[in-house]
Amino acid sequence: MGIISIPTEQTTAFTDLILAVLGTLTAVYIAKKGMGKNPFRTRIWSGAFFFLALSAGVGAIAHGFDMSDKLNGNVWHVINFGLGMTVALFLVATATDLTHHKLAVRILPALILVAIIFFLVTVFIPGSFLVFIIYESIAMLAALGTYIGLAMRKKLDGAAMIAAAIFLTMVAAGIQASEAINVTIIWEFDHNGIFHIVQMIALPLFAYGISKGSIGEESKTE
Repeated sequence: MGIISIPTEQTTAFTDLILAVLGTLTAVYIAKKGMGKNPFRTRIWSGAFFFLALSAGVGAIAHGFDMSDKLNGNVWHVINFGLGMTVALFLVATATDLTHHKLAVRILPALILVAIIFFLVTVFIPGSFLVFIIYESIAMLAALGTYIGLAMRKKLDGAAMIAAAIFLTMVAAGIQASEAINVTIIWEFDHNGIFHIVQMIALPLFAYGISKGSIGEESKTE
């Protein structure tokens, strides 16, 4: 198993690796800023970004190395599991900010089950990644509407920044879905590499907005 020779796959792997590092730093930053004020909210948000980092890190392996189709498929199972958990925890965190844990605690088991079902679908039905795109799109639209509402009503510090980060995430997802996109800026990037770069820009906004929302909060469940 050697390094892949396709230029766009190399840049995709490299940007995936950077995204994994930034995702981990985002999770750690959120945990550092919020754990003493709102442990439940902080664990959920940090967990979401740790799973994002997991998917990106394993994605660097999937895109960066030349391997058999069977091995590549197994690697993608790990990526899909991480992505499913990321979206599930993202929705739970959104519910936490909207209802102060009341709804979040109730839906946490159900959304984890949905993430597991999504994972099993991708395992047993090859080429079913469209399921994740639909799943993610619905989640992001719901979260965007929630944080725009919270920002307009001034119910949560950092809500506007989180909404901006979600919007960038949706733009990134749209770029990833547009497979014809290809840009050369010193190196050649396809839709996946550009998606990663836009998502990188969103991560600091998430980190700042989420940490602002933890200021002054007191845990209502612990």
